[in-house]
Formats: sequence, C-alpha cells, structure tokens
Amino acid sequence: MNTTTLRPAPTRDPAWVSRLFWIGAALVLLWPLGVATEFKPWVLVEPTNLRVTAQFLGSFLPLALDGEFLALVARETWRTVAIATAGMVLALVLAIPLTLAATRVLSLSALSGRMARGPWLVRQAVRWLLIVLRSIPELVWALVFVRVVGLGPTAGVLAIALTYGGMLGKVYGEILESGEAHASQTLLRNGASRLQAFFYGLLPTNAAELTSYTVYRWECAIRSSVVLGFVGAGGLGQQMDNSMKMFNGGEVATMLLVFMALVALADRVSAGLRKALG
Repeated sequence: MNTTTLRPAPTRDPAWVSRLFWIGAALVLLWPLGVATEFKPWVLVEPTNLRVTAQFLGSFLPLALDGEFLALVARETWRTVAIATAGMVLALVLAIPLTLAATRVLSLSALSGRMARGPWLVRQAVRWLLIVLRSIPELVWALVFVRVVGLGPTAGVLAIALTYGGMLGKVYGEILESGEAHASQTLLRNGASRLQAFFYGLLPTNAAELTSYTVYRWECAIRSSVVLGFVGAGGLGQQMDNSMKMFNGGEVATMLLVFMALVALADRVSAGLRKALG
C-alpha cells in the first residue's frame, strides 16, 4: 500500500520575493514617466478642484429633452454613423489594393525563395505609404480637410478613410502573411493570377479574421467620428462642441447619453457579427 506524505502548506507566498522585485522594477521604470508627464493625480481631490468639478457636473442637470433638440440630436447621431460607415468604405477601397501589393505571399517572384528587386521595392514603397497614412492621426487629417473642403461631414469621412486605410492595410497584410499560404502558392505555381490566388487561396482561410477586424474598426470609427466633430467635421461631436461653447450643460449631458447608447449599440452589433462569423 502506497502512502503519500503531504507537505505542509507554506505559511507565506513562495514567490513573494520575485513579485516584490518586479513591482519595484516597474515603479522604478514608471517614476520618470510620471515626472515627464507631470502626472499628479492627488490634485483631483483638492478642495478647490472638487468644487469646480461639482459645479461642472451640476450644470448637466436638468437634461435637455425638448422635441426640437431631440430631433436635432437624432439627425446628428445618424450623420455620425454615416460618417463612420462612409469613411470605412473608402478605407477599404484604399486598403485592399495596397494590401495585395504589399503581401509577400502573393508575389510571383518570391516563389523561388527570394523576391526580385523590382517587386521588393514596390512592396517596401507600399508599406511606407501605409506607415505614413496610419501614423498621422485622423484628427490631423480632419484639420487639413476642414481647410480644404470646409466644415462638414466630408472632412470627417476623408480623415477616417486615410487613417483607417493605413491601419486596415497593415493589419490585413499581417493576417494574410501569418495564415496558411500553401493553397495560394500552389495556385500561383500552376499559373493562377495573384487575384485568383487571393480569392481562392488566402481569402477563404482568413475571411473570418479579416471581417472581425473590419467590424471592430467600424466600431472605432464611430467613436472617432464624434471626436472629429470638435474640429468642424460634422456629426454629433460638432453639435456637442457648439453646446459646450454656449455653456449649455443640459444639452451636452443629453448628447453624451445618446453617444454612450450609440457606442453600446455598435458594440452589440459588432459582437453579434463576430459571433456569427466565428
């Protein structure tokens, strides 16, 4: 009969020394970052700042609920969704061809093991273009387009299209290159075009992940479209900015609640689509 001797339970965490070390190391690394950013959270609870915060929040009540204003909010909310959706469509129009040009697994010359110099230079140029597009925030693009096309939703649509086109192109390329490439390479070796290799080789195995990321980016675009409104790019954000300048806290609070409901709805739609694709 085998008997197992149970070791007594430790009286303290055996890994506490290593945990203490890593916590200390993290604090040492974060301290200069806090100094550089002048991060002083304790100023939030100072009596003067608490009084200002209370006055600001108190201005949100009562909510603005008159029919004319709610109709305006409904129109601007719909315009916000339209800006995000139109911007995403243009981003896809930009991202898809750039992705195909930048993806190594769709290169005919790379089948031999090393990509030819010409295609390699084109691929690098496209990758740098994607870097430029996504490195410039959509807020900066919106400021540029407001000066070019004037105030309104057009500036927001173009700003989202350029920034999100760069983001989508970069992530799409990573998804395609990290996926199973045997089918697409087989098609290329047997005379298929790059488009045929993409549609019949790469796309079927990566469609769910590509669509899931696209839906997530659409959800982010809705949030971005509200922020862009503060620089004159139309939508709910521009109306919120106007109300804040008029010190109408009730209108601001109503629009914030509508925006939170919009984001929650977009999140539910996004989650439902991901679940359907999964």
